[in-house]
Amino acid sequence: MLDHLLSRLAAVVVGHARRVLVIAAVLVAAAGVFGFTVFGKLSAGGFEDPSAQSSKAAALLRDHFGARSSDLILVVSATDGRTVDDPAVAAAGAQLTQQVAGTDGLSDVASYWTLDDAPSLRSDDGRRALLVASSGTSFANAGAGALHLAQTVIDRYGGAQAGGLLDVQVGGSLAINQDINSTISKDLARAEAISIPVTAILLLLVFGSLVSAALPLLIGVVAILGSFLSLAVIASFTDVSVFSINLITGLGMGLGIDYALLIVSRFREELANGHSPAEAVQRTVRTTGRTIVFSGLTVALALSAMLVFPLFFLRSFAYAGVAVVLLAIVGAVVVLPALLAVLGRRVDSLTVLRRSVNPPSEGFFSRLARTVMHRPVAIGTAVLVTAILVALGLPFLNARWSQVDQRALPASAPARQAQELINTQFSGQEGSLTSVVLPGLTPDTPATSAELADYAAALSQVPGVARVDSAPGTFVDGQRVPAQGAGAAAAQQALQQRYAPPGVSGTWLSVVPNQQGGTDQGQPLVTALRAVPAPSTALTGGNASTVYDTKAVLGAKLPWALGIIALFTAILLFLFTGSVVVPLKALVMNTLSLSAMFGAMVWIFQDGHLSGLLSFTATGTLDMSVPILMFCIAFGLSMDYEVFLLSRIKEEYDRTGNTDGAVVVGLQRTGRIITAAAGLLAIVFLAFATSDVSNIKLMGLGVAVAVVMDATLVRTLLMPAFMRLAGRWNWWAPRPLARLYDRFGLREAAPEQVTVPQDRAPAHPQTMEVHS
Repeated sequence: MLDHLLSRLAAVVVGHARRVLVIAAVLVAAAGVFGFTVFGKLSAGGFEDPSAQSSKAAALLRDHFGARSSDLILVVSATDGRTVDDPAVAAAGAQLTQQVAGTDGLSDVASYWTLDDAPSLRSDDGRRALLVASSGTSFANAGAGALHLAQTVIDRYGGAQAGGLLDVQVGGSLAINQDINSTISKDLARAEAISIPVTAILLLLVFGSLVSAALPLLIGVVAILGSFLSLAVIASFTDVSVFSINLITGLGMGLGIDYALLIVSRFREELANGHSPAEAVQRTVRTTGRTIVFSGLTVALALSAMLVFPLFFLRSFAYAGVAVVLLAIVGAVVVLPALLAVLGRRVDSLTVLRRSVNPPSEGFFSRLARTVMHRPVAIGTAVLVTAILVALGLPFLNARWSQVDQRALPASAPARQAQELINTQFSGQEGSLTSVVLPGLTPDTPATSAELADYAAALSQVPGVARVDSAPGTFVDGQRVPAQGAGAAAAQQALQQRYAPPGVSGTWLSVVPNQQGGTDQGQPLVTALRAVPAPSTALTGGNASTVYDTKAVLGAKLPWALGIIALFTAILLFLFTGSVVVPLKALVMNTLSLSAMFGAMVWIFQDGHLSGLLSFTATGTLDMSVPILMFCIAFGLSMDYEVFLLSRIKEEYDRTGNTDGAVVVGLQRTGRIITAAAGLLAIVFLAFATSDVSNIKLMGLGVAVAVVMDATLVRTLLMPAFMRLAGRWNWWAPRPLARLYDRFGLREAAPEQVTVPQDRAPAHPQTMEVHS
């Protein structure tokens, strides 16, 4: 069925090649014009579960109580050796607070000077004070509008204020997000400036001619621009993460190069075998096009598994990944064949280096395969490579998880510097507030007020809590802290109106921790707070609670994602090969290589080895979302090379019925392509390792390591060794599945009868087939 569709497609493309190219050019130009609108629609968040307790608490605070967490925190420093209690500084601070409060989009603006000199808003040395404000968003969910608001605050209030009396630095989750967003935009431009020229040079070395070397880059551009347009449309209906742009550029260029390498190499091979350009295009699309469709589907399915997670950060990568894979397939089996039909033998025009068009039947990869496939060597190779991969993966057993924070930025980033001051110079972590919402308790009677006071006192006694603000008052270490001075009554009334607004049912409390909530140290605090008996249903929110709930939902959904990937990969490979052994072998090998990748990433990024060389701050943890993303990307790309190699092995096996010979020929025919493709793809992702955002650095370096490891240790050593040891069992399937494959398996052409060599003797006697 697929072969018939590809044959029909190839005939149409060859017959209307110039028309296809005109239509493609118009569509790509439109994508270039409208696709770049996506950059104004992206969000920097997406790290929280909308149905989690913390998200429900945040929604109640925003919609029911009109209260919002402080996601913009201004660190106001007194200059010239003054303290924040100096009368001139205090007056200037109060005036600055009024100015910030007048900024459109901000609410709940307060400062040390307007909250009756709250101690937690004053630094330990007395030289700095905090001014807090809210945009109504959170670190996990900051849209383009909120990011623009953060930049407005930074531009308007950052730096010297009040004639130089004050110096202001802007921190808080929203400012961190804005810095991440702007840094990624710069990183993307730098990565492209590095990867495109290097890739172009390597393509020239691989193909030898300027014309053929330009074709893979062209397909990559088609996939990237088309994906930008697709994502712009998707972003009009749902939240899309800014991080997904990196996947589009990296995967679009990488897969465009991979698929174009296969198509152009096979086309040149068919020309060298004496076929006309039109025949060569059709044979290429029917054979290599089939491989590309299967390969693309495996990558797309691996990426689509991220749709099971409720975090739009991960779902965005599914949107972007599936779009870029499908467009790379279209570019490779429609646009590129049309170009080849027009170019014909001129595909080798502007030759710079002489390269063999048809890989020789004997060469490095065939000799390597024969060496590895001697039975004693095969056993030793399988044991040695497996031991290496297991050893590399051992550090992953000590992985610790958290959520991205300001340390993802370089030390020179203004938002990080401000946040570091907040974390180190102030006893109360105002940016890590935990909000506790009691929607069923309204303190409008003495009894309910007493219940709420007892609950607030109990919360304030939890280790790690600096203070608790509530309608009955402020509590520290289990005791109510009475307001002092002439403004005491007004301060108490302000607390009552803030935490139990008139006419609103329910109440809420602010728990100010004395540690940063987004780190591992903040997680036990959430557990302890939720364990305190509440007078009614209690929902905890805030940064630490978000991290806590995100860990829980990722852990719950991860088995489903892994199951989806394993199931659909096994089904696709079965339909491709008719074997149940080959899919299981692929899953085991991929698991080994990916665990080694994660082990290396724990050793480097969590434990901090090479942190100086790679210029990042080791936090002792890994962002819990990025490894899931890396797994889906790397698994898909590993299956990409699995299909590349299997397609030629299966083609040769169907022709001869000899497994060992098929592996030798298959590796010789594809080894150079797989190695070149892996090298080029690694260059593309290594360019992202130059990012100033540690998460992007982690993803780029991790995927590059996985790709290189897979193309060397796994594809050229472990796979031939395994296939030699498995022998005829490589192609085994239970009789019911064998019949299913005979009926629905995807084959290249109508079969013709051949004699079966001894190597191919099946478990159940049956007529064997070969496909031309």
